[in-house]
Amino acid sequence: MKLLKQAILLNVWLTILCGLLYPGFMTGAAQILFPAKANGSLVVINGKTVGSELIGQTFSDAKWFHGRPSAAGSGYDPLNSGGSNLGPTSKALMDRVDGDVAKSTAAFGAGPVPVDLVTASASGLDPHITLAAALRQAASVAKARKLSESSLKDLIAKSVEGRTWGFLGEPRINVLKLNLALDALAASLVKH
Repeated sequence: MKLLKQAILLNVWLTILCGLLYPGFMTGAAQILFPAKANGSLVVINGKTVGSELIGQTFSDAKWFHGRPSAAGSGYDPLNSGGSNLGPTSKALMDRVDGDVAKSTAAFGAGPVPVDLVTASASGLDPHITLAAALRQAASVAKARKLSESSLKDLIAKSVEGRTWGFLGEPRINVLKLNLALDALAASLVKH
């Protein structure tokens, strides 16, 4: 009976420690030290939340830069995150990639198609594309927005984020931030 009582008390104590105190401390510390990140790295424009820096969005209009295809549910669904789990010899994957290459060629013209425009990320939520993917779309977006392609390429160059901590990953471009910068550029040109 004594062992049962000790086991129950230990279970209650560990539940309080690991289930309440530790998560509460970590949540409070995150809110104090990194409030924007702790709340999802939300992007707010004029008091309205337009997205998160961490989760991609579907941009389908020709006046926007497009992100990677998403394998997460109906597209960038954080509740259904995950890759397609299709292997490199999968006929379904090959058919989807071939279809995406055909769409890219139809939308952006002939030429090499960057791999990130036709393959989904492991999470299906990646908000980034490569510089090559952004440049592939530049002429089409410039035409749809009636902007010069050179001003758009300058905007793309300014939007490149470096490697994490200087050595992890590859340089990349956040599609939401690029599209918001594109809106700001278009608005500034209208004012002049």
